[in-house]
Amino acid sequence: MKLFIIIGAVLAFLSVVFGAFGAHVLKTRLDDQDLAVFQTGVHYQMVHALGLIIIGILALTVFSGQGTLLAWSGWLMAVGVLLFSGSLYALTLSGVRVLGAITPIGGVAFLVSWVLVVLAALRT
Repeated sequence: MKLFIIIGAVLAFLSVVFGAFGAHVLKTRLDDQDLAVFQTGVHYQMVHALGLIIIGILALTVFSGQGTLLAWSGWLMAVGVLLFSGSLYALTLSGVRVLGAITPIGGVAFLVSWVLVVLAALRT
């Protein structure tokens, strides 16, 4: 479960990098709507990076008996970042709008991952 802390920290770092990239480089290259879409990806990436860190900490401490639920939760959250934020980044940078169809799949992964955290808490 320490792996989720590491993945979360890397994703948080990258979220700051992407946020700065958006604010300084893309600000002059994208219209306001596309920049807002890019920043939504950054925001959700940071929130769920912190979620991964929390899952890792919970798995190592308070919810140590719920490793399977938390492992599924962590992997779904990581996949959610890839699909949700990644599709928003790809959409805004490439202009290929069909990539937006992937975004809701990442959103569902986020939702399921949070439900699994709740279930782990209820079982503890």
